[in-house]
Amino acid sequence: MTASSWLSILAVCVLGAITPGPSLAAVMKSTVQGSRVHGLVTSISHALGIGIYAFMVAAGIGVVITETPWLYKFITYAGSAYLIWMGYKAIISTSSLINDHGQLQQLSLKQAAIDGFLVSFLNPKIAVFFLALFSQFVTPDSTVLTQILMASTATLCDGVWYCLIASVAGHEKVLPALRKRATLINRVCGILLIMVALPILFI
Repeated sequence: MTASSWLSILAVCVLGAITPGPSLAAVMKSTVQGSRVHGLVTSISHALGIGIYAFMVAAGIGVVITETPWLYKFITYAGSAYLIWMGYKAIISTSSLINDHGQLQQLSLKQAAIDGFLVSFLNPKIAVFFLALFSQFVTPDSTVLTQILMASTATLCDGVWYCLIASVAGHEKVLPALRKRATLINRVCGILLIMVALPILFI
């Protein structure tokens, strides 16, 4: 792969990563309900899901998902259902961030990791995105090293961006202010997740 081709992939992956959507909502939700570490865990697990799709597409396996209608629909509906569930949980949790002892109820690291991974992995449209992008650069002669390079680029762009978001939002001078507005933030994140998921169910 030439340097210009890699730079093209890098630019598109960066633009894809910074576009606001359910991924941003998931990272913000984990950070506010947990901590900077929770947000970072969600970011890294989300990037792992992105990386799996990117490598599958680069290796040619992703075509199986996009060319098998029932499998594509199954993953789409499962992903939409999970986003709705996350949105619902975010909305109802707004009044219960503080427990009966006056302590902040934190999200578990395990749940933060699951949320981040499933938001990306249960979204087959990511495979479509990478098919459109990588189809310009993947050839029958492409080596495994090239496939790994493309997948790694996509993974790192996503991971670095959301880790940056979690780091800023989870800063000791920023997080307390966000937590004071936790009810509003959780409701906005929850509504965003549901709004993203509902149209998918009716397409």
